[in-house]
Amino acid sequence: MEIVTPSVEKWLNVIHAYDNEFKKWEGRTKKIIRRYRDDERQASLGNEAAKFNILWSNVQTLVPAVYAKMPKASVSRRFSDNDPVGRVASLLIERALDYEIEHYPDFRASMKNSVEDRFLGGRGVAWVRYDPHIKKQDVPENGFQVTEDIQSHEDNNPTDMTAGDEEEPEEIEYECAPTDYVHWKDFGHSSARTWEEVTCVWRWVYMTRAALIERFGPKLAKKIPTDSSPDSAQKYGSGSSYKINDRAKICELWDKESGSVYWLHESFPELLDERYDPLELEGFFPCPKPLYSTTTTDSLVPIPDFTLYQDQANELDILTDRIDGLVKSLRVRGVYDASQPALQRLLTEGDNNTLIPIDKWMAFSEKGGLRGSIDLLPIDTLANALLQCYQAQAQIKGQIYEITGISDIIRGQGAASETATAQQIKGQYAGLRLRAMQESVSMFATELLRLKAQIICTKFQPKTLLAYAAAGQMSVDDQQLIPQALQLIANTPLRNFRIEVDADSLVQLDENQAKQDRVEFLNAFSNFLREAVTAGQSTPELAPMLLEMIKFAVAGFKQARTIEGTIDVALQKLTQKSAENDANPQPTPEMLKMQSEQQAAQLKAQTDTQIQQGRAQADIQIAQMKAELEFKLEDQRQKHEVTLKMQENASREEFDKWNAMLDASTKIMVARIAANPGLDVSVIDAQAAAKDGVIQDLTGQVERHANMLADMHNNVAAMHDYSIQNAADITRRVEEASRAATAPKRIVRGPDGRAVGVEIVQ
Repeated sequence: MEIVTPSVEKWLNVIHAYDNEFKKWEGRTKKIIRRYRDDERQASLGNEAAKFNILWSNVQTLVPAVYAKMPKASVSRRFSDNDPVGRVASLLIERALDYEIEHYPDFRASMKNSVEDRFLGGRGVAWVRYDPHIKKQDVPENGFQVTEDIQSHEDNNPTDMTAGDEEEPEEIEYECAPTDYVHWKDFGHSSARTWEEVTCVWRWVYMTRAALIERFGPKLAKKIPTDSSPDSAQKYGSGSSYKINDRAKICELWDKESGSVYWLHESFPELLDERYDPLELEGFFPCPKPLYSTTTTDSLVPIPDFTLYQDQANELDILTDRIDGLVKSLRVRGVYDASQPALQRLLTEGDNNTLIPIDKWMAFSEKGGLRGSIDLLPIDTLANALLQCYQAQAQIKGQIYEITGISDIIRGQGAASETATAQQIKGQYAGLRLRAMQESVSMFATELLRLKAQIICTKFQPKTLLAYAAAGQMSVDDQQLIPQALQLIANTPLRNFRIEVDADSLVQLDENQAKQDRVEFLNAFSNFLREAVTAGQSTPELAPMLLEMIKFAVAGFKQARTIEGTIDVALQKLTQKSAENDANPQPTPEMLKMQSEQQAAQLKAQTDTQIQQGRAQADIQIAQMKAELEFKLEDQRQKHEVTLKMQENASREEFDKWNAMLDASTKIMVARIAANPGLDVSVIDAQAAAKDGVIQDLTGQVERHANMLADMHNNVAAMHDYSIQNAADITRRVEEASRAATAPKRIVRGPDGRAVGVEIVQ
C-alpha cells in the first residue's frame, strides 16, 4: 500500500467531511431528478398509477421567468464622472464580454444548466478558467537569423548530445475565458455556515489518458489510474447499467488561505500539481457563489424547492390517480332479461334513428317494456365524485402555486371583469414574489461576467482584447484614447469599473413597454434640455448645475446607456463653450448700442476720408488727362504743319523750276524766230500746243497737291474735334463720380444691429 503524503491526506479529509455532510442532500436530489424525468413510469411495465407531474410544470414555468435569454453585460465607470479614458475603457470591456458570451456557446449552456439545477436540487455552479491556445511559431525556410561572425568551439563538439533538442518557439494563436458548468455532484467546498466562511472550493474533472498526458506530462500521466467515469443515467433509474471506467477523476482544489491551487487523485499518494494563484482574481475563487434555492445561516446544505411542497404534490398524484379511475369507471353498465337477447343490441349495434325488432311484443310490453327488462348501473354518484376530485385537485394546485410564487397573472389567467389597474396590481404583486429569484440569477450572471472580465483584462494580450472589442469600428476620437484605456484596464479592473447584469435583461420583456420607455426618455430629455438651454442663456452661471442635472437624469434611464458617451461628449463641449463665454462675456444692450454708435462714427469718418481722397485723385487724373491730350494735339499740329510746309516748299520749287524752264524755252524760241525769219508757222503752233500741254500737266499736278493738303488739313481738324469730345466725356464722368461721393448717405445694419455698409439717399 502506498503512503499518502500529509498534504494529500489533509485535502482528502476535507473532501470526505463534505461528502458526509451533503450525503442526504445528494440522495434527495437524485429522487427529485427521477421524479422530474418521470423515470419510474418509464421503468415500470404497465399498471402504473396516474400522476400529475407538477414538478416538471413548475420548473418549466419558473426557469423562463427568471432566465429566458442571454444576459447583457453593462460595464460603466465606478463613479459617474466625466472621464473620456474611463468611458473608452469600459466600452472595450463591455464589447469584449459581449463577444465572449455570444460567440462561444459555453456561457449560455452553463447559465441554463445552473438555473435548472437551482430549481431541481437547489444549487447551480459554474466555473471560469483561462484557456490560451498555443501553436508553434512559424519558422522561415532558412531558419531564424543568427550571428555568423562569432563561432564558438562548442558548436563543433561531437560529444554534445543535446544538439538539435532546442524547443521550437511558440506563440498564442488565440485565447478565451470559457465558463464550465459544474455538475451538482462534482462540486464541493469546506464546511461552513455561510459562503463568506468558505476557505476552499474544488471540482471533480474526468480526464482521458490523452488529456492527462497533455496536462501533467507523459511520465506522470502513466501513473494516474483511469478507474472512473461520470455517473450514467442508470443511477437515476433509466438507461443501461453498463459503465465504462476509462477516465481519471481529478480534483482541482483552490485554497484561499494559502493562495494556491492543488491537483490530486484519490488513488494517487502525491499531489499531481501545485500552483500559486494562477488567475490572480480579486476573490481568488474561479467560481461565484453558487445559485442556491433555500438556505439558512447555520448550513450551506440547500433545501430544494420541491421539498417544500412535496406533500401537496403527493396528494395531487393521489387525486390524479383517483380521477383516472373514476373516468375509466364512468361508463354505461347494467343487466337485462336473458329472454330478450335483442336488448343487448341496443348499446352495441344501435345507431341514430335505428329500431331493433322484438319477438313476442305483447309479452314484452306486459312485463313493462324496457323498464321491466333492463336495469342500468347509476352513474350520478360517480359523476359527483369526479367533480369533487377535480375541485380538490384545483385547490391543491392553488396551494402549490402559492408556495412556489406562481400567480395567476403570470399564467395569463384573470377575470374579464377586472380592470386594468387591478391586473397591474396583481402583476406587481407576482413580480415582487419572483423578484428575489430574478435578482439571485442576475447576481450569479454578474459574478460570472466579473470573473471573465478580470481574466480578459489581466491575461489577454492587447491585440486579442482589441480584436474582440472591434476597436477599429469605434469612432476616431475614441480610437485615440485606446492606449491610455488599455493601461487603465490592466490596473485593478473591478476597482475602476462597475460590471453588472440587470435582472430585466434575463427575461423576455414586453416590446411595447420597451418602446414606451424609450419614448418617455426622449420626451423627458428633450423637454428638460429645452428648458435648460433657455435658463442657461438667460443666466450663464447656472450652466454647470444644469449640465450635472442632465447627467443625473440620463443615468436614471436604462435605455440611455448606449448613448451616454455621446451625451457626455456633447455636454463636455457645452461646458467648454460656457467657459469660453465666461472668459469672453457677451456685451449688454447698452454696450451694443455704444459699439453701434462708435462703428457708425468710424464708418462715417472713413467714408468722408475716402470721398476726399477720391475727389483729389479725380482732380489729379483730370489734370493729367488734359495735359496729355493738349500735348498730343500740339504734337500732331506741329507734325502736320511741318508736313504741309515741306509739301508746299516742294511744290513751289517744282513750280519755279517749271517756270524757269518755260521762260528759257520762250526766249530760245524768240531768238530762233528772230534769227530765221522764214520759220514755218505750223511748227511754231505745234510747239505752242506742246507748251500748252506741258502747262496743263503741271497745273493738274499742282491742283492735286493742293487737294491733298486740304484733305490733310480737314483730317487734323476732325482729330482735334474728337479729342475735345473725348476729353469732355471724361470730365463729365469724373464730375458724376464726384457728385456721388459727396451725395448724402445712410448706414446699412445687419440682423445683429451692427453696421455692415452705406447706401446713397436718392
